[in-house]
Amino acid sequence: MRLGLIEGDGIGPEVVRATRAVVDEALAAVGAVSVDWIRLPMGQHAIAEFGNPLPEQTLAALDELDAWILGPHDNAAYPPEHRIAPGGAVRKRFGLYANIRPARAFAGIKASAPDIDLVIVRENSEGFYADRNMFAGSGEFRPTPDVAMAVGLITRQACERIAHEAFRLAAARRKRVTIVHKANVLPMTMGLFRDVCYDVAHAYPGVEVDDEHVDAVAAHLVRAARDYDVVVTENLFGDILSDLAGELSGSLGIAASLNCSATKAMAQAVHGAAPTLAGHNRANPAALQLSAAMLLHWLGIRDNNRALSSAGERIERAVAGAFAAGIATADLGGLASTSEFTEQVCARVHRR
Repeated sequence: MRLGLIEGDGIGPEVVRATRAVVDEALAAVGAVSVDWIRLPMGQHAIAEFGNPLPEQTLAALDELDAWILGPHDNAAYPPEHRIAPGGAVRKRFGLYANIRPARAFAGIKASAPDIDLVIVRENSEGFYADRNMFAGSGEFRPTPDVAMAVGLITRQACERIAHEAFRLAAARRKRVTIVHKANVLPMTMGLFRDVCYDVAHAYPGVEVDDEHVDAVAAHLVRAARDYDVVVTENLFGDILSDLAGELSGSLGIAASLNCSATKAMAQAVHGAAPTLAGHNRANPAALQLSAAMLLHWLGIRDNNRALSSAGERIERAVAGAFAAGIATADLGGLASTSEFTEQVCARVHRR
């Protein structure tokens, strides 16, 4: 199996290396096919070598791959002429329209919402994100020096496909979907999103569905996160709410994420590059390891390969087991280094 491996910036090389080790161990534990890792440049190192944070040779190589792991990037530190967000550019190039972001509390990790167990299904290709909502040019512009404007894009096709993702996921969980919108002040765009999601709900009669305004959901997550199962929403709202849910579950350091279409998928942790931690063996690799577990599970479902799904499940249990045993990195109040935490997870993936 060929998987892309993109280290990125800051702590990226450390957490990507730790994730690769865990994936290799999990696949070996279930007797699955081994991985031919395809290392590809992105970020500061790519700027230094190729003059571009996301070189064309990286994109061309991804054209030939179905799945890859993407490390964090620090585009704010790139030179002004290269200040693109590589993750967003990759999502747009390969049509990774679904961003699946689970948030759950783990035993051994202090959480503001200890009973949280939900998934936010974020539409990944439209909304107010200026880097991906136009065919050419930017969706954000300034007609005069004192006026800035942004275009929000909502289409029926994108709403339908993200709604199907959410309802399929809910059917395998607790069978409830909450549609999140702001149709009271954006009746055309957010109203279309809400209404199309309700239309799709008819195809899933076993799944309960309701809808809420995004501001109300933010308050309710803090007060009673346990009430939510699967939340489906547009791009900007999904980005904000998933960060909130990640913190409620304990930390963004454990917030996993999968970007996918029907044919390609990318594991990418929610957190950033944390450049001040780079090179100190202190970074928390759990979020990317859990993201890789989601990637294996996605491949297992797509290819009807139970071994790949089992490998993903082993990684999830191993990370949870390490946390429950009191093993965590400093950001979670633990004493383990990046490599020590990874060694503990690798050992646990072999346990039945």
